[in-house]
Amino acid sequence: MTRVLVAGAGPVGLSAALALARRGVPVTVLEQGDGLAEQSRASTFHPPTLEMLQRLGVLKPLLDKGIVASTFQYRERGGDAIATLDLGVLAEDTAFPFRVQCEQSKLTPILLDALASEADVRFGHRVRGVRADDDGVVVSSSRGELRADWLIGADGAHSVVRASLAAPFDGSTYPERFLVASVDEELATVLSDIAPINYIFDPAEWLVLLRTPDHWRVLLPTAANTRDEDEIRRLPQRLTAIADIGRPWRIRHAALYRVHQRVTERFRIGRVLLAGDAAHVNNPLGGLGMNSGIHDAVALSEALADVVHGGPEAALDEVAERRRRIAVDHVQAASHANYNRLRGDVGEFRRQVRALAADPAAARAHLRRACLLDSL
Repeated sequence: MTRVLVAGAGPVGLSAALALARRGVPVTVLEQGDGLAEQSRASTFHPPTLEMLQRLGVLKPLLDKGIVASTFQYRERGGDAIATLDLGVLAEDTAFPFRVQCEQSKLTPILLDALASEADVRFGHRVRGVRADDDGVVVSSSRGELRADWLIGADGAHSVVRASLAAPFDGSTYPERFLVASVDEELATVLSDIAPINYIFDPAEWLVLLRTPDHWRVLLPTAANTRDEDEIRRLPQRLTAIADIGRPWRIRHAALYRVHQRVTERFRIGRVLLAGDAAHVNNPLGGLGMNSGIHDAVALSEALADVVHGGPEAALDEVAERRRRIAVDHVQAASHANYNRLRGDVGEFRRQVRALAADPAAARAHLRRACLLDSL
């Protein structure tokens, strides 16, 4: 029997495990895959996340692998930047007044290395079910049963942990799918003065362009009821419409996703805690999903460590309730506002973002919300 089990070895689960281990709490991580996931997925780290990773002792290797992005842009389709926002206005709020562009698949090996001598990480252990009572939890896995005092479910949007507890996951699904493509092109040579992060306005077809260490990523809204293979086939034409480089863009990878805004009722259910996508999901505009998931992991793990060391469980309840409020009032509200802004009236969009860029106080207030500093 171990003190804490963590389901899922993504950035959320491994951050939770490391936060617990650094507080002297025995922890075992169960991951269904045979190794760490290699997909790019999330790629933006916000300032408060960088602060947390620094406290966990894993920030420097992430900075070494990532791209520091001190600005981001709102642009108009087929034109120049409407406005550039400088995260330097956050210098009085954080030691890291910038974002770091780096795929989550580069963070998880860093976290795993940090856990090497501090936790037991078991690959090939698919969680199949959970039984919980007042004394602890029993996790049924593909390699047998394990007992623990506590369980953190960080096993993603299709969480078996959450489903085993019959916890609802209410919300809605966006009408579009999101098509995400990674391309081997240097877009800075064809789009003038482009920033590492770009939200491109067009009421007919908005899009997002993100720089990562290995490639540029393009996010495009896509109709709900077309065939995936048809959309992938016409992707080269859509990319050429963004910038005609005289030949087809070199596409490394492309995939279509349904996008949801959902949240479970409680982030603590007895001896089980839910974090990250297992507890709440949102659209990816603004890069808030992984960041808020890591915030869940650190906050819940620090509170749980206090309980393991003899503190009151009421404090853990308070943290779990606060993280749910943050998921709804900050993360989902901000990501949905980003979605509406990109699809809104062109004149109002230009006016709003230019006013932000021209007013450092307004820009600071906006960026504090956009980077989740206010949520903490």
